[in-house]
Amino acid sequence: LPAYSPDLNPVEGVWAHVKRSLANLAVVALDRLEALVRNRLKRLQYRADTLDGFIAGTSLTLDEPASP
Repeated sequence: LPAYSPDLNPVEGVWAHVKRSLANLAVVALDRLEALVRNRLKRLQYRADTLDGFIAGTSLTLDEPASP
């Protein structure tokens, strides 16, 4: 892989999704922003279809590990 390839990294899609959800917020305190980010990530954790979409967007495949 190249040194930096965001299109092959599903985490980039996760952060883009979280940042879009926070785009129009004006947060007064840093701890409030942290709480919002944690909340959005926690909610995303239970949306397997969305997370699968981030992986599918990379066009990479997940292989099952070979058993010994």
